[in-house]
Amino acid sequence: MKTAIVGFAGTGKTTVFNSLTGLAADTGYGAKDKANLGLIRVPDSRVDFLTEMYSPKKTTFAEIGFVDVAGPRGESTARGLETAVIEHIQKADALVHVIRAFEDRATGRAADPLHDLEAFEGEMILADLIKIENRLERLAKEGGKATGEIALMRRLAEHLDGGRSLRVVELSEPERQMTSGYQFVSIKPCLALVNQPDNAAAAGPPADLEAAVAASGMGVLSMAASVEAEIAQLDDADQAEFLTDLGLEASARDRFINAVYAMLDLISFLTSGPDECRAWTIRRGTVARAAAGKIHSDIERGFIRAEVVAFEDLQALGSELLCKEAGKLRLEGKDYVVLDGDIINFRFNV
Repeated sequence: MKTAIVGFAGTGKTTVFNSLTGLAADTGYGAKDKANLGLIRVPDSRVDFLTEMYSPKKTTFAEIGFVDVAGPRGESTARGLETAVIEHIQKADALVHVIRAFEDRATGRAADPLHDLEAFEGEMILADLIKIENRLERLAKEGGKATGEIALMRRLAEHLDGGRSLRVVELSEPERQMTSGYQFVSIKPCLALVNQPDNAAAAGPPADLEAAVAASGMGVLSMAASVEAEIAQLDDADQAEFLTDLGLEASARDRFINAVYAMLDLISFLTSGPDECRAWTIRRGTVARAAAGKIHSDIERGFIRAEVVAFEDLQALGSELLCKEAGKLRLEGKDYVVLDGDIINFRFNV
């Protein structure tokens, strides 16, 4: 999964990037002229258990990739986001919108989290509105034969004109498929990350911001990125001690992972064996055939059946053979809805 870290300049996006990845990218205004890239591994005790059981040649955890995108300074420009920023957003599966809750050390501007949330949302809404208006112009020149598309584009334009992102527009499945090719930016799942001052590491987001975030269909997370970036450089034992002193139960990375998985309604299924033990991330409600496609398109195309064991059953009984003897190994068809922690062996023929 690829996540773009976005927001206005001076909000601490790169410091957030460092706190989540444990890297040490340069920070500050003008610190970079290209995006920072990083990965974090999603901890999973079930993968650890399978690795202990099978001693595979390879162990692969789920990963979240980050691109730290340089943001516009200050107020909305009424010209839309820069092309480079839009391109990074379009390539991302989800967004992390970093919002400043501390005084800007470079400009002295006081914090105004709600204003900054609405201003950056406005930038994305404007970018999508411009794209829709251009598309409607082209459709008019073509004679207006695509009546279904024209009606949808007009409805989306009216929604955006009302100051609402496409994240909260109601779309049928055919309409969602129709819009997928446009790569709208305000439709992307988004986590609002409130970057707190150093002395407020355990503070939650402001109440007015939480209400606005909920109305915009976003998730929300709060952290003091400057402090947590320093903690991320420590070993696990020292991290735990410092987090406790700050009144935090988990690291920025772990809180972020939990927030993103909850926001996107993600789960993991597992594959295991002597070659590799691996976690695969999917949306809750994904059926077996589509889950097989996460591994390889050939497996999805040639799907025959899924051999499924719940992780809890394997952990309790200790082996696949004992699970089979106890009737815990199930044969499921293409429409089986995969559950979190399912260990699956796909049978296929191409």
